[in-house]
Amino acid sequence: MWAPLPRQFDLYRISLAGTLSVEAPARRTVTVSPYALADGIKDYRVVSPEVAYGRQVGGDAKIGINQSLILDLTVNTDFAQAEVDDQQVNLTRFSLFFPEKRAFFVENAGVFAVGASRSAELFFSRRIGLSGGQEVPIQAGARMTGKVGDFQVGVLNIQTSDAFDIDGETGLRNQIAPDNNFGVLRAYRELGNRSQLGAIFVSRLNTTDADDYNLTYGIDGRLGIGEALTFDGWAGITTTPVPIGEDAPGSGFNDGEYGFAGGMRYVTRDWQVATGYRQIGDAFNPEVGFVNRRGYRHVNWRFLRHMRTESVSWFREFRPHISGNSFWTLGGFNESYLVHIDNHFAFENGAFFQLPGFNFTDEGVEEPFAIRDDIVIPAGTYHNVDWEFRANTNRGAPLSLSGGWALGGFYSGTRFGPNATVAYRYGDKFSGNVRLNYFDVRLDEGSFTTAVVQLNGSYSFTPRLYLQTNVQYNDDTRDVGTNLRLGWLDTAGTGLFVVWNDARHRGPLERTGILAGPKQRQLVVKYSKLFNLGGRRPGGPAGQADGPDWPDSTTPEPL
Repeated sequence: MWAPLPRQFDLYRISLAGTLSVEAPARRTVTVSPYALADGIKDYRVVSPEVAYGRQVGGDAKIGINQSLILDLTVNTDFAQAEVDDQQVNLTRFSLFFPEKRAFFVENAGVFAVGASRSAELFFSRRIGLSGGQEVPIQAGARMTGKVGDFQVGVLNIQTSDAFDIDGETGLRNQIAPDNNFGVLRAYRELGNRSQLGAIFVSRLNTTDADDYNLTYGIDGRLGIGEALTFDGWAGITTTPVPIGEDAPGSGFNDGEYGFAGGMRYVTRDWQVATGYRQIGDAFNPEVGFVNRRGYRHVNWRFLRHMRTESVSWFREFRPHISGNSFWTLGGFNESYLVHIDNHFAFENGAFFQLPGFNFTDEGVEEPFAIRDDIVIPAGTYHNVDWEFRANTNRGAPLSLSGGWALGGFYSGTRFGPNATVAYRYGDKFSGNVRLNYFDVRLDEGSFTTAVVQLNGSYSFTPRLYLQTNVQYNDDTRDVGTNLRLGWLDTAGTGLFVVWNDARHRGPLERTGILAGPKQRQLVVKYSKLFNLGGRRPGGPAGQADGPDWPDSTTPEPL
């Protein structure tokens, strides 16, 4: 790294970053990226499948309002070249999290981040332009991010149109999303030493039905004390209209539409200590956010010791640790409990393995739930012990291996879940990996096995011409998904893209109710071009960037 960050900190410790003193560009940033797209799609789930041809034009624009404020505009937004989601197997009672991969929403996403990551996020951009994994057309949108005075700000507004899907059993078209307008207002002020205070407002408005809307209000803050101690927290409430004559679905404060959390982290060269508390109301409903479960109280804690071996050049450190968490319903029923005891072994070249970690778990089930269509977990409390193992070789080497397993008690029986990844890289031309996740679950109520296999590959013919492939097989659905992307890049991610998507069902009718064969095929050809329309900034070049200075402003002192 150019800036010598101590090992106990990650890249987000901005107070320890270096400062580059540069002049602002003499020309204002104004770029326009129009695109034209043509596609053909054939849906084999309808009675008489035929190829449907389509075409679309749209584009994006980026306007530098000043040195620190950027306005992004988009019309008929398209994500044809975005990566597809990784398939997952859900063995829980709760929703899975799929990360955002679309470039427009990934850019400056941290500005809008409020809440508990992957658990209770007040804003989650995948709620825009997607519904149930299906694409929803985005008509137009705007985003402004940057700094105004002492405040970091973010403003986002997106208008989507209605969307329909084909029912796999009946072959009929069903509406999966109406015309919606999505809005986000975000502002926070940095107070020094990692401290900040902010607020967020998120809305979803059905533009064809004024009675269909959802609003989210939130505040968040962080307090840094010294270099080691940090306190942080957030709180949010939602507003969802209740149909006339019906009672609110939740209870308690704001009819159960609330959530809040607080935590503490103490991080030094030798120790990591953390604890936190989170409570989510039984009707908390940020529809443009992500909540994987509702109506609970949650406590977590963690103690980790870094034990470094300075005298051994090839070995970096031991990391013995113990952690735990627990979830209770608002009525006091213990839904889950975990104590994890482990030790990590980290080598200087990046290789890693763990002393088998032991998990002591409780799972409380108030109501029976189906872990598979024909296997139902009865209500009750299940006490179990399992152990896990993970290891990887040097991931910077041309050939690397990663893998592990989880083995032990699982509800009324046992679970064995091995996983492995083999990755290979040949210079700057080729990279690829094969990933396998396998589960063998044996319960008193029934047994099953399932797996996800994924193949990724990328070959660069030149620095601007590449071919990428992603092939996935999910044993739960018996579907094989293939995504091929050929890109011929021009400037700033624009250029020619040819995308082939193929979904094929491999299962027998008695297993899934769907005949084996192709489900959907699509070919997309998209071309985009960047035009730089920047004009000269009023007053010429601006001053130098602010920030903590090194003794030498361009070369930090070595560690």
